[in-house]
Amino acid sequence: MKVTTLIENQAPDSLCREHGLAIHIEYKGKNYLLDTGASGQFAENAHRLGICLSDVDAAFLSHAHYDHSGGYREFFSENSKAVLYLQKAVRENCYSKFLLYRQYIGVPKGVLKNYRNRLRFMSGTVETEPGVWTVSHSIPRLSERGRRGHMYIKAKNSFRPDDFSHEQSLVFEREHDLVLFNSCCHAGVVSIVDEVNHALKATGKKVSYVFGGFHTMGLRGPGSMSGRPEDIQALGRHLLNRGISCVYTGHCTGIPAFRILKKTMKEKVRYMKTGSVISL
Repeated sequence: MKVTTLIENQAPDSLCREHGLAIHIEYKGKNYLLDTGASGQFAENAHRLGICLSDVDAAFLSHAHYDHSGGYREFFSENSKAVLYLQKAVRENCYSKFLLYRQYIGVPKGVLKNYRNRLRFMSGTVETEPGVWTVSHSIPRLSERGRRGHMYIKAKNSFRPDDFSHEQSLVFEREHDLVLFNSCCHAGVVSIVDEVNHALKATGKKVSYVFGGFHTMGLRGPGSMSGRPEDIQALGRHLLNRGISCVYTGHCTGIPAFRILKKTMKEKVRYMKTGSVISL
């Protein structure tokens, strides 16, 4: 496998950066795209990195937020063949809400309608191609995490806490292990690792590598999705206890949380900034 970060919050001067995430994955002779960042800038980076988006065989949307779905217009304009796999619950209805403040944070309006012929809606655990899996959440009480994170779903004229049923994990099966991608881990990265290990138990393999953000940006204190420093330390210990060989993280993890994870996990956690190329 070869994993290239097309856009992320950090970048060298030669590449664009933004609050978003897009990842290109080469696996068994095929090309895959996970998310498109918050805009079309990921496509500019792909060109500079020598990656041809027209060669992508299949695309995946991790969840229905703008900073992961903002570049699909640019992607579909360059690629005429790849379908986009996304969860059945994906709609243009995600909001950030705190008291009277409301802000739309979902998929850019019109994308789901304008490109409906390119979309494939998924649920449960599905092998989209040999060795390539999507896993939806079965973790209970996720709406409480949504409420704490001030994330809501608009239904008609009311709002309910987001239960992240629009989020999915992308998993690649290798000879002896599994490689897990979950761009923001709203359901909690440790719970997601356990969920994927259970969902793919029949393969006889477990997650060894994790790619994605952990939604710990800001370290905003008790009661938030970000958690306290001691929570981040515990997160790192839990991942080590599950036999994770290495974690590649960035985006919504945030630099302060990454530094805490680094002290706990040492060489088993690395930052995946824009332009990073990882071969497994």
